Amino acid sequence: MPWFLGSITAETIRPALQIIKTKPGVSLVSSVFLMCLDTQVLVFGDCAIIPNPSPKELAEIATTSAQSAKQFNIAPKVALLSYATGNSAQGEMIDKINEALTIAQKLDPQLEIDGPLQFDASIDKGVAKKKMPNSQVAGQASVFIFPDLNAGNIAYKAVQRSAKAVAIGPILQGLNKPINDLSRGALVEDIINTVLISAIQAQD
Repeated sequence: MPWFLGSITAETIRPALQIIKTKPGVSLVSSVFLMCLDTQVLVFGDCAIIPNPSPKELAEIATTSAQSAKQFNIAPKVALLSYATGNSAQGEMIDKINEALTIAQKLDPQLEIDGPLQFDASIDKGVAKKKMPNSQVAGQASVFIFPDLNAGNIAYKAVQRSAKAVAIGPILQGLNKPINDLSRGALVEDIINTVLISAIQAQD
């Protein structure tokens, strides 16, 4: 049975971890937002829970987000986002993304995942042809994994406000039972969306 709690996210997750715990094979709770645009629904993760994920945590966020996408009939093509695409730059963040990619591919060898990818190379086929022509994900990503909470939270709110997208979430993932968080300022539409999402999760 889904739980609905109108509190800050940390207060929601703490008892859930203590009582319900994570799914077998999952070590952390993360979140996704469903970004409902005019012509498509994109999955953004993690925009609410893990402040600065390690490569292993980022890999798990990616694989778990792909599973969440499947629950909502979204074929997962996962982009590990960064400020650079492919081998065009070097640095600590690029190393982190490359390590996360390797781990994610071991966790789920069948998963279509690639990175590091800039957002434009992830979603625009024209840009993808120039920057990552051999990628199976670039230009057609449906699941976008941000390198940290700072980037993810800014991105989802920017898309929500500037593109007039409906943002459904945060949808918690990795728990044994569906538990989702409602903002204290949630609108009726937000509550209805959260109920529907949790009902879908409960069918898994």
